[in-house]
Amino acid sequence: MSKPIKQISETTEKMEQMDKTARCTVDTNDEIGVLASNVNMLYSSLLSTIENLEEEKQKVSEAEKSKIDFLRAASHELKTPVTALNAILENMILGVGKYKDRDTCLLECKEITGQISFMIKEILDTSRLDFTQEKKNFESFDLSDSLPLICEPYQLIAKAKKLYFSLDIQEKCPIHTSKKNLEKILSNVLSNAVSYTNPGHRVTVVLTADQIEVRNECVPIPREKLHRVFEPFYRPDFARDRKDGGNGLGLYIVDTLSKKSVI
Repeated sequence: MSKPIKQISETTEKMEQMDKTARCTVDTNDEIGVLASNVNMLYSSLLSTIENLEEEKQKVSEAEKSKIDFLRAASHELKTPVTALNAILENMILGVGKYKDRDTCLLECKEITGQISFMIKEILDTSRLDFTQEKKNFESFDLSDSLPLICEPYQLIAKAKKLYFSLDIQEKCPIHTSKKNLEKILSNVLSNAVSYTNPGHRVTVVLTADQIEVRNECVPIPREKLHRVFEPFYRPDFARDRKDGGNGLGLYIVDTLSKKSVI
């Protein structure tokens, strides 16, 4: 009996050192053979648990890094209007040049504070998004049924802007994912499409069994800048003005939610 017990002891010492190749030899069906088999199963289960924990640890680390990067970008984005507001108020106090006209300056200050308030709201809304995309929130549905409702508000915006908006549903498109987050992804893409299309031009949405395509006639983004469009708060040079260029969060949301989705 001592030989197989010694072999099990030597193997468990290797297991203690996390040797993934360590396995007890099972030569018999008696109690010692059952013990060796149980040790093997226990070790396999332990290795699997450790591997899963490492994956979860990596996911948490990536999520924390994303949050930190987002907060840094948000802080940088808020810095500009806050600095501008502070400069106007300081010049008003000193009574410098045009800043002596306090009534006009107060209106400008009010507009800037409105922008800051709107930015903070959007930042908070974005920070609350379910970027974890747990599969328990997934559901099965047909996108061909939901797409007309998602497109409806953007068709109205397109009409107001004198754009041609066409929706072509060619086939059924059954999918399994978070319906809420997919609607958010598509809403941001459609919003960009109508925002960056000039009057008289076309926005086209085509749905097939395995693909949705949104095309718009617009000034193309230079190829060397395409890799940056999914960064938070990034706006191309032609879209720096928030009145026309948005807040720079739409495609960041699209990118983040898409990476977490399993459709």
